[in-house]
Amino acid sequence: MSLETISAVTREEVENLLFLEAQLLDEWRLDEWQRLLTEDAAYYVPSNDSPESSHRGALFLIADDRARLDQRVIRIKSADCHAESPKSRTCRMISNVRIEKTEGDLVYVAANFICHRFRRYGRAYPFVGFYRFVLRRTADGLRIKERKVILASEELGALGSISFIL
Repeated sequence: MSLETISAVTREEVENLLFLEAQLLDEWRLDEWQRLLTEDAAYYVPSNDSPESSHRGALFLIADDRARLDQRVIRIKSADCHAESPKSRTCRMISNVRIEKTEGDLVYVAANFICHRFRRYGRAYPFVGFYRFVLRRTADGLRIKERKVILASEELGALGSISFIL
């Protein structure tokens, strides 16, 4: 796809992708969710003490390239995944979606989120923070190239493990 054929992306298109992603994750439709990702996709969750750092030079809670992300999905879908048996119920709300910049076929997006997580025999945990996406315009529409989740929580221990796709 040449740069001349790439049309401007609208916030509505971006929101539609983010809302679809939230629905697929909340419904545990992880195979469909994976189809929203580019072949070189990455998923990052940095530590709270250095949220703007690079995964190359700092300890991250999650730093998955596409191969590791595919393996993560296989593991959490498995009946042997005790951390997600039974599966968490989640409800994500996304707001303040902003297109920060575009470079060629890449679109840099920021959004706020809250993900309510419900577990059997446990209390509800609200994960609150910011998403930073790098989206790629493809012939099939927008796809997720990079997904960075920056948690606003001061202390993660009370939230429990992040055994699902945040």
